Amino acid sequence: MKQHDHKKIEKKWQKIWDKEKPWQAKDNYKKPKFYGLIEFPYPSGQGLHIGHIRSNTAMDIICHKRRAEGFNVLYPIGWDAFGLPTENYAVKTGIQPAVVIKQNTGTFRRQLKELGFSFDWSREINTTNPNYYKWTQWIFLKMFEKGLAYKKKIPINWCLSCKIGLANEEVINGKCERCGGETEKREKEQWMLAITKYADRLDKDLDEVDYLEEIKIQQRNWIGRSEGAEIEFKIKTGLGGVRVFTTRADTLFGATYLVLAPEHPMVKNFESKIENREEIKRYIETARKKTEIERTAEEKEKTGMELKGIKAINPANNKEIPVFVADYVLPDYGTGAIMAVPAHDERDFEFAKKYNLPVKEVILPIEGEPHVGSEFRETISAIVYRKSDNKFLALKWKKFNWLSVPIGGIENNESPEKTAEREVLEETGYRTKAITKLGGHIESHFFAENKNVWRARLDQPVLLELIDDKPAGVDSEEREKHEAIWLNADELLSKITHKYNGIGLERHLRKNYAYTSEGKIINSGKFDGMESKKAAGAITELVGGKMTTKYKLRDWVFSRQRYWGEPIPLVFCKKDGWIAVSEKDLPV
Repeated sequence: MKQHDHKKIEKKWQKIWDKEKPWQAKDNYKKPKFYGLIEFPYPSGQGLHIGHIRSNTAMDIICHKRRAEGFNVLYPIGWDAFGLPTENYAVKTGIQPAVVIKQNTGTFRRQLKELGFSFDWSREINTTNPNYYKWTQWIFLKMFEKGLAYKKKIPINWCLSCKIGLANEEVINGKCERCGGETEKREKEQWMLAITKYADRLDKDLDEVDYLEEIKIQQRNWIGRSEGAEIEFKIKTGLGGVRVFTTRADTLFGATYLVLAPEHPMVKNFESKIENREEIKRYIETARKKTEIERTAEEKEKTGMELKGIKAINPANNKEIPVFVADYVLPDYGTGAIMAVPAHDERDFEFAKKYNLPVKEVILPIEGEPHVGSEFRETISAIVYRKSDNKFLALKWKKFNWLSVPIGGIENNESPEKTAEREVLEETGYRTKAITKLGGHIESHFFAENKNVWRARLDQPVLLELIDDKPAGVDSEEREKHEAIWLNADELLSKITHKYNGIGLERHLRKNYAYTSEGKIINSGKFDGMESKKAAGAITELVGGKMTTKYKLRDWVFSRQRYWGEPIPLVFCKKDGWIAVSEKDLPV
């Protein structure tokens, strides 16, 4: 049997493809056109890696299929050859970047051809070729003419050793990827591209493109369109005010503290009045060394520091509230400041719990639809925990096929905790000790089959701990209604009959009692009883705020202060500022 000599066969066909150019796109407009595009590789000194081959192979298959279907296919190749890696290599070896790139692209070209990819090599480009970047410079000038390219002072990652700006991915654990030295945030003038001017269109036009729904969701999250209100909090020291952007103006009466980004200009304005300014300076210095990714990571513990001596005024109720600086707030998202409502925001709740700050409930969750003539009761739901086996107490109802936690009405101005202990003892015979109230109240509307009446409950969940595993006797009426059983948390939540019965247990398991959805306004003066959606505009108007739209998307930092990069085609004149180079003089 003759052995298959794949090297000989592949070389034969590679020569034929080089000579006959079967993959070259034709200027034939009778055929339908298809444009297959990969991300052009950066030509590193190490050659291709598996990621290149994986993505190229996928698009190569698609392009072959389209040719077989009668399409005129354009499948180009090029080299994204400017940037920091080439500089790093030049510094390390002493070889000029242009020489490095020529060597590396030669290696990549050879390897890609050996793999047999069907690129149209007649359309090969190189971003370091002046004939190519002449046109990227031309595009930049057009953007400059339209006000879409501008220069601005912004915080960037700065390497103290290399003395260059770094992208977020070039900073690893606060260190420069190139030299391993310390980095920090510094304000530097950067060329910016005003992509935020197209934020709304980018969001809306996702409806017009044929993307997978998951990709559209990712894109919309990246654009981050938020409709909300801009509201000013006056500072008690007479140093002006701080503007915040919030999507939940309906919770303004529940704002119990203010948080500023470490870079917020008002922090500097307050400096003479801050009693712990040396501590604040050290905190800000530490924050400046972190990347945005490190500062905003979900799993990261939130840190902050109070600006002692500085108080803000909540414009809804004129109450004094403390002001904090915290690194999880970014200077260029929203206004660089947030109003914190720990009862209705999980991040704020986590922060408030850590620093022992007030939690004020202003949105009441509503379960079910109100019914005319309902009986109203203030009640508790008892979440009873047994340490010995990590189980929770439930009631298995005999007549109605229900599963619930113990529930009971608050009587004679009892505290919720005392009511819970009493109800558990009466209904099950178990003696318990109340540990804590689990977050705020829940309002529920339902038909109580056991009483044959419509009910409206204002319920307070309470966490209790079992004291004695041996229950006392209960009266015959309670025994006929239900039996007490013990279930683990998952069993109880999956089998519980009515959703509102399980809210207390969910709050206990999450260790976070922030209610973040809509509901009914409470503890908010004349707005009490309103639907939270309707209240946002009215509360904003009361405090002189304005409704507005913001985006998470930010303008693109275009310049990278590189030696090995295309020059910006503008010159600075002391008299006239930035002047565009004439198009006839391109490339620069």
